Amino acid sequence: MIKTILFDIDDTLLDFKKGQKNALTKMFIDQGIEMTQEVFETYQARNHELWQQFEQGQIEKDRVLSERFTYIFEKYGLVRDGKEMDELFRGYLKEEAILLPQAYETIKALSAQYDLYIVTNGVSVTQYRRLDKSGLRPYFKEVFVSEDTGYQKPMPEFFDYAFERMPNAKRDETIIIGDSLSADIVGGNQYGIKTCWYNPHQLDMTGKSQPDYQIDDLSKLPELIKKS
Repeated sequence: MIKTILFDIDDTLLDFKKGQKNALTKMFIDQGIEMTQEVFETYQARNHELWQQFEQGQIEKDRVLSERFTYIFEKYGLVRDGKEMDELFRGYLKEEAILLPQAYETIKALSAQYDLYIVTNGVSVTQYRRLDKSGLRPYFKEVFVSEDTGYQKPMPEFFDYAFERMPNAKRDETIIIGDSLSADIVGGNQYGIKTCWYNPHQLDMTGKSQPDYQIDDLSKLPELIKKS
């Protein structure tokens, strides 16, 4: 029987893709770059590559945050300090808290029956601000951000950190819900907890992940957990 539920934030509860694009558009306009689809896709490709390297423990988070902007500005013939650009971007991003469909209703309903926790890779001040602004934070007992833990999903040490601070959690009574196969599902698989892949766009499964469940609509989650 499930008693503890771990939730990812980005593209699981909050629309990170839309929020990110809004924040990037404002940042690039500030720097004299028009936000075309080409610019966005170029940034996205490099950003994704760097975060994948971070998840695998190959590079530090600070390098991800800085290099993605150094890269994109150099690509368009401009020299900018990557760290400064990241700070500007995050100033805009932390105000972007766009709830995904049924996220608020689902979390509110589940919080009455289960212990809910956030597990997210990211920057603490940004994630806390977005949770607060979305209205979701009161429904969670604790928020675990990779920046605070010193580890990131899917590393077992990240989950060790969380479980040490969840007084009633047991692995066989815990499930993680997230959109990332490489971080959420692989992390859960390796740690011996149940996993649910949130896959609203019906993407094909890739890599070594083995989700126990798959949903395309968050409103399906309460019934699924009740039966699991």
